[in-house]
Amino acid sequence: MGRPKEHDEHTRATLRAATERLIAGGGLAAFSVRAVADQAGTTTRAVYSLFGSKDGLLVDAMAQGAFDYLAEGIGALAETDDPVADLIAVGVPVFRSLVRDHPALYRIAFQRIVPGFQAGPEVTATREQAWARLTAKIGRLKQAGLLDHKPVAEAAVEFNAMLEGLANAELRGRTLSLLPEGAEEQAWRNALTTVIRGFSASAPGRR
Repeated sequence: MGRPKEHDEHTRATLRAATERLIAGGGLAAFSVRAVADQAGTTTRAVYSLFGSKDGLLVDAMAQGAFDYLAEGIGALAETDDPVADLIAVGVPVFRSLVRDHPALYRIAFQRIVPGFQAGPEVTATREQAWARLTAKIGRLKQAGLLDHKPVAEAAVEFNAMLEGLANAELRGRTLSLLPEGAEEQAWRNALTTVIRGFSASAPGRR
């Protein structure tokens, strides 16, 4: 009989959750292998056994969580006959939910708060999967004649830039954010709608 694994997927998930809580509550300064292990009720050995290193947990596992969230969220969206509404749904609720419910994951994956951040192959693959799913939603605008001659890839970059801009505004908090208090979600919807309308402003039949 083989030797049973000392640390399993449950321990992995517990360590990732503990890391997220620490960073969300105290920033990057609150993170250490010892602090994560203590919060997860395990040992530092578990961290190294499952993630290889401190950076393996801090960078790969956390960034992986962010892109997994986006890829799975976009993939789970029901596709309707309205490509505009379907694209806005990528922003609200999927992207905004990541920002609001998992700010530590967003900051690591998108704001690169970890010095020397370098994504490993698994993170890169998941990021590309999330990007492909966003691009597919943009592609439906193209099929509907709502992009004019703008390439899908270019429109995807522009739409993503608005997502990240809105995310950064919301993460600044009430005192610094320019988003209207109590109407943040509607502000997201309005901004994304404006971007999409800009794509189609010069499309055939809309001049």
